[in-house]
Amino acid sequence: MSLQPYTNNLREAGYRMTASRRAVARVLRDAEHWLNPEEILTRGQMHCPSLGLVTVYRTLALFSELGLVRRVHAWQGCHGYVAADLDHGHHIVCRGCRQVIEFQGTEDLAPLIHAIQEKTGFVVDSHMLELHGLCPQCQQAQIVPAAAPTQPNSKTIPSKE
Repeated sequence: MSLQPYTNNLREAGYRMTASRRAVARVLRDAEHWLNPEEILTRGQMHCPSLGLVTVYRTLALFSELGLVRRVHAWQGCHGYVAADLDHGHHIVCRGCRQVIEFQGTEDLAPLIHAIQEKTGFVVDSHMLELHGLCPQCQQAQIVPAAAPTQPNSKTIPSKE
């Protein structure tokens, strides 16, 4: 993937492709798995030595707003970023090697969303689907992933049964 989508989207939104933004875009384009902001900083400084962590966070926020990157929510409570390849994609994330595969969001979630709205009283205006597990290589290597954390503030939606 070239940097042209980044340059075009930035220009269309009224932004320039600065050296810092180019460095972050290159790092994300070349990444084999999701990266957290600190990893992006370390790798980005190879392309732009003056790159700072605040600039990385601001650039990630801008790229996310423009649909150029997607945030990956990791099971350890931290998050990372991957380049976005699809207009509306979802992710499957390997807990062993951190590989991320984006897949097309063509499934019809409307019935599920409607049922959840009915049960909770929420009005859903967006969604994100992210699946976690082990890729074939990690399964073969018998890598044991870190346990998923419990969510102390989450509530289980009771079934209608």
